[in-house]
Amino acid sequence: MLEPSGAVNLISDTQTRPSEGMRQAMASAVVGDEQKGWDPTVIELEERVAGLLGHEAGLFLPSGTMCNQIAIRLHCGRAGDEIILDRMAHPIVAEAGGPAVHAGAMTNPIDTPSGVFTSKDVERALRPAGDRYTPRSRLVSVEQSTNLRGGRVWPLETIDSVIKTAHMHGLATHMDGARLMNASVASGVSARAFAAGFDTAWLDFSKGLGAPVGAVMAGSRSVIDEAWRFKQMMGGALRQAGILAAGCLYALDHNVERLAVDHEHASVLAEALASLPNAELDPGAVETNIVVFETSDANWAVDELGKHGVLVGALSPHVVRAVTHLDVDRAGIDRAVAAFGQVLG
Repeated sequence: MLEPSGAVNLISDTQTRPSEGMRQAMASAVVGDEQKGWDPTVIELEERVAGLLGHEAGLFLPSGTMCNQIAIRLHCGRAGDEIILDRMAHPIVAEAGGPAVHAGAMTNPIDTPSGVFTSKDVERALRPAGDRYTPRSRLVSVEQSTNLRGGRVWPLETIDSVIKTAHMHGLATHMDGARLMNASVASGVSARAFAAGFDTAWLDFSKGLGAPVGAVMAGSRSVIDEAWRFKQMMGGALRQAGILAAGCLYALDHNVERLAVDHEHASVLAEALASLPNAELDPGAVETNIVVFETSDANWAVDELGKHGVLVGALSPHVVRAVTHLDVDRAGIDRAVAAFGQVLG
């Protein structure tokens, strides 16, 4: 089924389509065989992202999900190893059980209202060292920003504390940076400051940055060399991938600072929703481009909003998510606010 024509699509920032400028950059990209290391555009993107995130090397991958799966496989070396992460983090809720399939890994979820846990939470989640009855804690994973928890930004001091605690106990650390640039723009903290302390970190281009495909995982040279093996194993190795990498480079050049506009639009939506009797949220908690609110019947609300030409998604029977992005301008936000008022007012 095709997307309804003229709809205001707030289902996700994955709904963006490449702009004309991005399409031109992709069409004119210099390409080569990526598997042989002959694609100059892919190499340029990998080197640029590695520098942006404060790591030695980068690896271009088709998706952020593959970034997570390869990182888990890298850090959880034996079946039965365990990952500490938020209960609503992407590897638990949206990767089809991949940690169990690809790494034989278990998940040890932490429950927090915002998705931002602390070093004390990590300490409480750790398994006793040498205990043969429990899984072995091997990895701590942080999602920046927190997707299904409402786009919250991890404070830098919290990240640094979690990394320090994890490394002190011999655990590896990983950053899911699907919306890292949203967090950076919203907080004024550089992507490098957020990501450099992790053993692996990645940046997605197919969300708010507006590219159709692609993510880059960064780490040490030895880690990325090993990650290449898993990229090949999982079917992520490509050929003339510079066409895709060119879209990502265009996104870095043109679509980062404008994320602030998406954040402003999300604040407008949140303030409007907070005034309605059948929507509950704290507009002050909306920090980036994701608005999550409670309502009496989420599926009904989604259906009714769709009839008014506004597309959003239900996360549970009583929770709805709306995500702003570069394909929805202020006029679209105003249409969405009017539809929210009619349906939830």
